[in-house]
Amino acid sequence: MPVDRAVILLGLFVLATVLLLGEIHPSPTSATSAPKAGTSSTTTTTTNPHSSSTTTTVPKVKPTNVPVLVANASGVTGAAAAFTSQLQVAGWNVQAPINATADVSTSAVYYVAGQKEAAEEIAASLHIPSSAVLPYTTAAPVTTMGTAEVLVVIAPDLAASVASTTTTTTTTTTAVT
Repeated sequence: MPVDRAVILLGLFVLATVLLLGEIHPSPTSATSAPKAGTSSTTTTTTNPHSSSTTTTVPKVKPTNVPVLVANASGVTGAAAAFTSQLQVAGWNVQAPINATADVSTSAVYYVAGQKEAAEEIAASLHIPSSAVLPYTTAAPVTTMGTAEVLVVIAPDLAASVASTTTTTTTTTTAVT
């Protein structure tokens, strides 16, 4: 019987020691989300529930890593080219503009899996409402996106701004005799 008591007492001592050391020297826990190339990540490290935590945010989307296709669904000649140029100047990796398979009434931005943040940034820069940022489906008015990961569909609501910025200059020469 003394051996049984000694084993129980030793077990309780070990358990109490482990619990006490766990409170004195807690092990750090961390949660890390791995980003897809060109997207952001946030790392949060917590050392103890009773101490401070650190959060580090990496820059949002790297535009050069996101292939973007602009499709003209407005019927306005040159609309897709104008917005492709605008996105290229902003640093986005744009592909040659195309014509949509059908005209639509409102502009939209479509994205493939993992590119929602990029699509939202593009939409914001073009003043397209966030409600018009949608996952890509075959309902988009293009035959294919090819290798693009974000599709911008330009409708008359945006194309009007391209048409209104076109300036015509007329020069009149009058001969004086």
